[in-house]
Amino acid sequence: MQFLDQAKIFLASGAGGDGAVSFRREKFVEYGGPDGGDGGKGGDVIFECVDGLNTLIDFRYSQHFKAPRGAHGMGRNRTGPGGDDLLIKVPVGTQILADDEERTLIADLTRIGERVVLLKGGDGGKGNDHYKTSTNRAPRQFQPGFPGRELWVWLRLKLLADVGLVGQPNAGKSSLINAISNTRAKVGAYAFTTLKPQLGVVAHKGQELVMADIPGLIAGAAEGVGIGDRFLGHIERCRVLLHLVDASLPGPVDQWRVVREELSAYGGGLDDKPEILALSKADLVTPQALAAKRRALENASGAPVHVISAATRQGVDPVLDRLMEIAGRAQAMKQNRDSGAGRTWSPL
Repeated sequence: MQFLDQAKIFLASGAGGDGAVSFRREKFVEYGGPDGGDGGKGGDVIFECVDGLNTLIDFRYSQHFKAPRGAHGMGRNRTGPGGDDLLIKVPVGTQILADDEERTLIADLTRIGERVVLLKGGDGGKGNDHYKTSTNRAPRQFQPGFPGRELWVWLRLKLLADVGLVGQPNAGKSSLINAISNTRAKVGAYAFTTLKPQLGVVAHKGQELVMADIPGLIAGAAEGVGIGDRFLGHIERCRVLLHLVDASLPGPVDQWRVVREELSAYGGGLDDKPEILALSKADLVTPQALAAKRRALENASGAPVHVISAATRQGVDPVLDRLMEIAGRAQAMKQNRDSGAGRTWSPL
């Protein structure tokens, strides 16, 4: 399935039905009277967050969504049927943004089953039965149905994942996610092999977490250089970042600083997220050179540096242990906040 994380669509809720002009016509009834019913309400436009979707590709081929209008009122004081609501299903993590210069956020759907009524349908008009008075026994006036609302919106998908894989192009991100998860990301010996985010489910010691691999980041990515800037939003929701630095290339400290600067320039709290730092492709470097690069990176970052190899799985399990610990702690803290509990997370 092709990946698409942005789409512009047109929405229109249903108009209300007109009220009816009608009079009673019954045998042996000398005087009738108005009995026009009200029009039905137009359909609402509703967005629902559903499981099983991870792309907005459906909105590339269908971009106009209109809810049906309500039926007109009828005689014998019968109200016209209301229009059916239009239900639009979107993946978890979909944001609905107004089509303006600021891209104002309208709704953010982050839970399966979450719904939002984006556009209300127009109310139905009143029939002539509402206009009868003591001096106007046969009114022929009615109220037209109220129009629906129309709106252009942008849909933007921000993938929900526990771990976000970041690093420069060809840092070994796709190789790692292929080795430890069920995904099959493309791997190639050229820059920007990864053109779209990849999601993989990692199972480790009876636990699971979702890992997201985004295209590589280069200097100036936050301003649009390369392709990583468009996909940085996908790691805004990640609980922890796994930052890979290619050990087979010179200058590991420079590699690390370039990515950190781009995360900081992008904003969105990316530079404040917990980060696990790892030197990748350890099988391509001599132990002496690897030790020197590790010491230099630890001195520059002030954090411990793991050494891993996706090809041989060297050092992968300790990294997964740490990822499970941080992701589990963040999840537990979120559940405590949602439930109002005051206690902190404990592994016991």
